[in-house]
Amino acid sequence: MTIEELWELFPIVLTPHQPHWREWAEDEIGLLSVLLARFNPAINHIGSTAIPNIQAKPIIDLLVEIPPEINQTDVRDIMERNGYICMAAGPTRMSFNKGYTPDGFAEKVFHIHLRVIGDNDEIYFRDYLRVHPESAYEYETLKLSLLPKYRNNRDGYTEAKTNFVTETTRRAKQSALKRP
Repeated sequence: MTIEELWELFPIVLTPHQPHWREWAEDEIGLLSVLLARFNPAINHIGSTAIPNIQAKPIIDLLVEIPPEINQTDVRDIMERNGYICMAAGPTRMSFNKGYTPDGFAEKVFHIHLRVIGDNDEIYFRDYLRVHPESAYEYETLKLSLLPKYRNNRDGYTEAKTNFVTETTRRAKQSALKRP
């Protein structure tokens, strides 16, 4: 299947915030905590589904942080044996998907971002938008404006949000440094 065919099968869809997303995230965090227990992971619900009151793709993003000395091949083997598909792997990062079927999205869809401890800008971004609803609304407005052009182009959609995400993360880190 070509990337274009995949994007047609799995278009970007934004929906109003759903309270059950938090429950789905907590359940998956529980599962991952058991699967990866020997690596002592720190797991957080990130992404737009973790930000109340804004529209989001109904895909739960989780950030899994592990110590840098962990053999990522061991982690990858465990994840793949338990139904996660490795989408990308590098020296300090891996990403996994769960909930993609030959017929489209399953009821529950997850993106797992595996990183070394401290590689967690997404937490700063999430926390900033939770505390600054005007910025969360601005982010939602941006995403909605991009949807017509990028509904079937995830890479373009992500790239078009990069400046906003980068600038907001910078402000979030500055704000965190100012706290006593």
